[in-house]
Amino acid sequence: MSRVIHFEIPAVKPERAVEFYKKAFGWKIEKWAGPMDYWNITTGGAKEPGIDGAIMSIDGAIKQVVNTIGVENLAAAAKKIIAAGGKRVSPDQAVPGIGYFAYFADTEGNPFGLMQNDPSAK
Repeated sequence: MSRVIHFEIPAVKPERAVEFYKKAFGWKIEKWAGPMDYWNITTGGAKEPGIDGAIMSIDGAIKQVVNTIGVENLAAAAKKIIAAGGKRVSPDQAVPGIGYFAYFADTEGNPFGLMQNDPSAK
């Protein structure tokens, strides 16, 4: 079974959003060292229930909070989503050292991401 493993909060001004979430909830937020304007969020300790996420610059395509679902095989999961009536919103993307990712939308237009873990991704 696939589970929600991550969330993304879009922001026009990521630094402003970072300060808001730090002050409002005490979250630990650090800029990602990767190639995009992306801020990793730690919402609590490893033994506490919940998931971590990120704040991302709005790129025009996604303007809502997005949940990411972990899958074993991105291509196979994409086929199931399309067969169930969902739509692909982005092409597959390699996230170096983490895995492969793509955005989709459900039958109601709600966006979500899929992540296939693969530390060898480049």
